[in-house]
Amino acid sequence: MRAFADLLDRLSLTNSRNAKLVILRDYLRATPDPDRGWALAALTGGLTFDAAKPAMIRKAVQSRVDPVLFGWSHDFVGDLAETVALIWPRDPSYRPNREPELSEVIDALSQAKRTEVQALLEGWLDALEPKGRWALLKLLTGALRIGLSAQLARTAVAMLRPEVLTSPPDPDGGEETTRVEPLSVADVVEVWNEVKPPYADLLAWAEGHGPRPDTEAPGRFRQVMLAVAIDEAVDFARMAPADYAVEWKWDGIRVQAVREAGVCRLYSRHGDEITGAFPDVIQALAFEGAIDGELVVMRDGQIAPFGDLQQRLNRKTVDAKLTTAFPCAIVAYDLLAEAGEDLRPLPLSDRRARLERVVAEHQGERLSLSPVVAFETWEGLAILRADPPVGAAAEGLMLKRWDSAYVAGRPKGPWFKWKRDPHTLDCVLMYAQRGHGKRSSFYSDFTFGVWTEEGALTPVGKAYFGFTDEELKQLDKFVRDHTTERFGPVRSVRAERDFGLVLEIAFEGLQRSPRHKSGVAMRFPRVSRIRWDKPAREADTHDAVMDLLDQIERGGGRVAQAKS
Repeated sequence: MRAFADLLDRLSLTNSRNAKLVILRDYLRATPDPDRGWALAALTGGLTFDAAKPAMIRKAVQSRVDPVLFGWSHDFVGDLAETVALIWPRDPSYRPNREPELSEVIDALSQAKRTEVQALLEGWLDALEPKGRWALLKLLTGALRIGLSAQLARTAVAMLRPEVLTSPPDPDGGEETTRVEPLSVADVVEVWNEVKPPYADLLAWAEGHGPRPDTEAPGRFRQVMLAVAIDEAVDFARMAPADYAVEWKWDGIRVQAVREAGVCRLYSRHGDEITGAFPDVIQALAFEGAIDGELVVMRDGQIAPFGDLQQRLNRKTVDAKLTTAFPCAIVAYDLLAEAGEDLRPLPLSDRRARLERVVAEHQGERLSLSPVVAFETWEGLAILRADPPVGAAAEGLMLKRWDSAYVAGRPKGPWFKWKRDPHTLDCVLMYAQRGHGKRSSFYSDFTFGVWTEEGALTPVGKAYFGFTDEELKQLDKFVRDHTTERFGPVRSVRAERDFGLVLEIAFEGLQRSPRHKSGVAMRFPRVSRIRWDKPAREADTHDAVMDLLDQIERGGGRVAQAKS
């Protein structure tokens, strides 16, 4: 457990992406099986413990620490695992033995009944030092928050492959070396869903002394092809409009739908299986192959705003009420395989023709075709991008060379994304809350509002990114210097007509929301600029927000019928 705790600690305190990769690679090289595989599963979200709940942590610590003291400590620290790790008092009767190994903890949690978890937890907390307790609790809750994505962890696995392999010396000579093929993250992702924790076969293959895990099983994930952001000042000058197919960048999530030999699966763009959350979609698909597309909520042939899709995301299962209220469908971009044939090496023009036939033959409303946008010049396309007929249902355009093969990763040149410019509003800072992890000592989550007709502020959103580290320090100081009330980890900040901090907020869209006091919800709000120069009274009004919402709704929602 100590090595795993050291790993999490180093990763949480390291900002550099490359440094994180080296730290994880070195850990995987130095740690034996199965501990290193279980650590990899924890880092990539592959571990869940049904019997263990965060409430058990609170119950355990409050059995040994005054609840009021614990509450104050939690408010100050801002992170449950860190608070418990620091405040936990050992049982006076405890006699040190040894720290548990990571694999021991996972085995015990996997087999424990709910009534047994608290006793296990208390025993481990007694046996571990603060850093180990923190790692244990992070493992238990699954909320690692160490700045390492699952994709980055897979990249570290790819880095395990040595340039050469050395065989043991034989009686007649010295060591023999064999040069091996390098491993890419695309190779790792390709096999990821076919291996299970603790990944002994995956890691042996990555290190070059084991066979490649079988990936030819039906229903496997194919690594997706991604686009690069277009540089309008440079790229258009060397691109011919006739060479590119243009589609709308639909406002959903990228998915891969696979039906092969009776195996039906739905994957996210990173290869995580999400079939269980969208059974209505996968059961309605009848093609034989693999389709790359966008998962959206579709009503009467129109793509609903992203906020509707959010009602179904991040769920393991859904009920009939939710599937009826938010019917999902796939808007198809590409055909990667058909009837056992790999189509990825073919040019887009050929794949597109076959995709059109597959969609045309498909029954039902769960699969449609992303239409090609007609245009003649880049200038004309820019006009469409600025005022699309699909409005809020699209967040920009995709430009794809007709002769491009489907290549894993993000190659420069074949595909470009040209996103719409974000909306912006000037809002007044109202509340601030402590962050988590490395930000737990800063006020980094900001609630902001706009002026009503009565001259009061009404909150319209919350942002926790978009600013630099130096700007975060300035915002934190402003919050501390101008706090008017405190509510646990939240502070109310002075905000009046004649005094307040204006934040320019950028966001991707608005939608009506009866759950919010203002009646609206923002999509992806972030701080684009701190308006130290602007008086609070000159911030935007609620009427301006509603006018913008009306404009978005009047221009949005129409989507060309895919099969026509």
